[in-house]
Amino acid sequence: MKINIYYGGRGLIGDPTLFVLNKIQEVLRELNVSLERYDLYEYKNNIVTLPQTLKDADGVILATTVEWYGIGGWMQQFLDACWLYGDKERLSHVYMCPIVMSTAYGEREAMTNLTMAWEILGGKICTGICGYIADVSELEQGHQYSRIFEKRMEDMYRCINQKLPVLPSSNQAVKQKVSFTQSLNLTPQEAEQLSELASDDLYVQKQKEDIQELASMFKDLLNVKEPDETEFVADFENKINPQPGFRAVYKLVINEMKKPLIVDIDVANVECYYGDIDGVDVEIQVSSKALEDIFNGKSTFQRTFMSGDMKMKGDFKIFRTLDLLYPVGM
Repeated sequence: MKINIYYGGRGLIGDPTLFVLNKIQEVLRELNVSLERYDLYEYKNNIVTLPQTLKDADGVILATTVEWYGIGGWMQQFLDACWLYGDKERLSHVYMCPIVMSTAYGEREAMTNLTMAWEILGGKICTGICGYIADVSELEQGHQYSRIFEKRMEDMYRCINQKLPVLPSSNQAVKQKVSFTQSLNLTPQEAEQLSELASDDLYVQKQKEDIQELASMFKDLLNVKEPDETEFVADFENKINPQPGFRAVYKLVINEMKKPLIVDIDVANVECYYGDIDGVDVEIQVSSKALEDIFNGKSTFQRTFMSGDMKMKGDFKIFRTLDLLYPVGM
């Protein structure tokens, strides 16, 4: 017989759940049970792979500590992984004993949550252990509690050894009706492989980069048009209100265009073209619609910037000069 223990607390000194786990491990070893313990805080980067460890388990103990509210993040992540990647057929034969010690309020609710979660996963439930322990010394000095731990582990051993049946629960019906994993049509082997890939940070990062690259490629194909070498050029060249002694180079990255628009201003002389150049005074990111509104007198460069429809980097004073060079209505 093999029983896996999954501890969802933080491993702090004085955690009453750790004391209980040590006691029940002693009892189970006396019963010649093979034990494997997983402290989830040590597997926080690979929790999604842990459902694989359930394949050869006859029973599991889900143990956590309520420090302020609920079963804790790591235990929730483990149960999420069981739902997404676990072999539901295998889980239906696994008995689970919940253990919840609380230093705050809510140990019974937390144990109920663990029980309901395991039933929804399709597993079987054994009688658990829960209690409010403000100070772990209460357990160390309370020898009468040891008998409770022994009794619960003996009950679990008997359930697993005799394969005692468990009455059906309405929670188990949920798996058949709302199991999102069914739509994936994954075999247990495929689900296991998926969980391994999901825990590989480098693989996940590479997939994200590939998706962004594909999205950018399709955006170029579907939404971006080639500049016609004239759009907005006449606006910048013909509508200028020259400022004595002013000289600056602007680069406008227009969202819908593949190439930026360069506006090189030397007093009244304006050179405007689509291309790229280094060493500009101001770089602006804007949409075609926002530029059209500016040249149609509906907005100004500064107002568009303040509204969030335009981004810029460079000399802000030179940027503000655009509203003098191209005042509304000209």
